[in-house]
Amino acid sequence: MKPKLQVALDNTSLSQALESIRQIGHVIDVIEVGTILHVAEGLEPVRCLRALYPDKIILADIKGADAGSLLAKQCYGAGATWMTVICCAEIPTMKGMLDVAKETGKDRDVQIELYGDWTWEHAENWKKAGLSQVVYHRSRDAQAAGKNWGEEDLNKIGKLCDMGFKVTVTGGLTIDDIKLFKDFPIYCFIAGRSIRNADNPEMAAKSFKTEIDKYWGADSNE
Repeated sequence: MKPKLQVALDNTSLSQALESIRQIGHVIDVIEVGTILHVAEGLEPVRCLRALYPDKIILADIKGADAGSLLAKQCYGAGATWMTVICCAEIPTMKGMLDVAKETGKDRDVQIELYGDWTWEHAENWKKAGLSQVVYHRSRDAQAAGKNWGEEDLNKIGKLCDMGFKVTVTGGLTIDDIKLFKDFPIYCFIAGRSIRNADNPEMAAKSFKTEIDKYWGADSNE
């Protein structure tokens, strides 16, 4: 299965987000309501996007840390397909989210956002609890400090894949970065500003998908 293309709507208002997605929603596979947009607008963007794109995967990137089942009921109730939990959350929080996800629909799922000093022991515990998706980051702050993708990143991504996780990669991704991951069964690539802020966002999204096809083939994600 080839990697999906996800675009993060880290806009600061719903109107801006809707303008962004209007140009690329028909091209991409996953529409992410970014954390910044959630802070600005709550869950209303999820409701609007579900109405506009009933067949798309919609991610609520809330980076939950507590009250897992309660947050999950809110996110999935608004129409989210996936939601995120921060890696430092306790296992019962993650499991609470996952239980609600599976009760809501077979396509619902939880992504663990990997920030900071998580360990391989943590990863083993996530697997034992039934979590299957992780998001490997270069954070905005790391990007701003000039930290590029390196061997350490690739080694960690490879090990997560070997453990059986569906690994999503994000953090200032450009088209030129895609080839760095060609030896891994990446589940999803997340781009944000490199597509949203392009002169022609639709063409930028299509170029990302063409680059993905180059290394993983043009077969359907179904």
